[in-house]
Amino acid sequence: MAGWDISAIPDQTGRVAVVTGANSGLGYVTARELARKGARVVVACRSEVRGSEATDRIVAEVPGVTAEFRRLDLADLASVRGFAEAFPYDRLDLLVNNAGVMAPPYGTTADGFETQFGVNHLGHFALTGLLLPALLASPGARVVTVSSMMHALANIDIDDLNSEHRYRRWIAYARSKTANLLFTHELARRLAATGADVLAATAHPGYAATNLQTAGPRAEGRRGAERLMELTNRVFAQSAESGALPTLYAATAPDVHPDSFFGPSFAMWRGAPAPSWRAPWTRDDAVSRRLWEASERLTGAKSDALQA
Repeated sequence: MAGWDISAIPDQTGRVAVVTGANSGLGYVTARELARKGARVVVACRSEVRGSEATDRIVAEVPGVTAEFRRLDLADLASVRGFAEAFPYDRLDLLVNNAGVMAPPYGTTADGFETQFGVNHLGHFALTGLLLPALLASPGARVVTVSSMMHALANIDIDDLNSEHRYRRWIAYARSKTANLLFTHELARRLAATGADVLAATAHPGYAATNLQTAGPRAEGRRGAERLMELTNRVFAQSAESGALPTLYAATAPDVHPDSFFGPSFAMWRGAPAPSWRAPWTRDDAVSRRLWEASERLTGAKSDALQA
């Protein structure tokens, strides 16, 4: 694992991959490198303009690859269902749940969920469940969900999943990233219980320069905060190319185990992929089960194949 980079990604020819939020940053790099290795990549994101431009850019950077755009708005469960219903392949070898929002002002999704919990967790929970038949039809399929080292700031509040009692943007972000880890923990358990040949793992990028850091201040018109984040990114962050490595490792390396968590090797901040520390509450069987059941109720995405 030491020194692992994109050159070590195994051949992906014949495999179908969906990468959410693939129009920029970590998702774009992930989609591009999977396509470079031969995968048929679906660029899944909300904006048709940005998604189509990203797809064209991938094809221009790596001529001969197969990449296509399909619209997916994780803040709207109708869009998630539409994406799954229109999915054109009878197999799915790799689902990378990468898209996310970070520390925006309080808002809600189309279905009334707090935005960070709704997009970062519930949208991906529903998407995974709806695409499960295609995943189960693909030997050796994987689901990789991108969390964050900032999950360590807070456990979820199972009685206030939508931050209705009190909204603190960074705590809500941390809780949504904890939810990603709890979701994967429970998904891995349920897959093992059914004997399914699908592997669920998680990754985080450390501190990587993406538009996540500046999106919140920009949305609020806080130019000073936006410039500060831009400067901080330039000085301290690693590139999106480096930040995507843990995700690509979790998605393709042969020695990945169920419920693994990978991040940068140096202080969870930067460097080659390595097993990452995670808060002990992210392995809580009882809480992960309760979160799963609550997510089924909230989204209506209930997979009969994974009922415990």
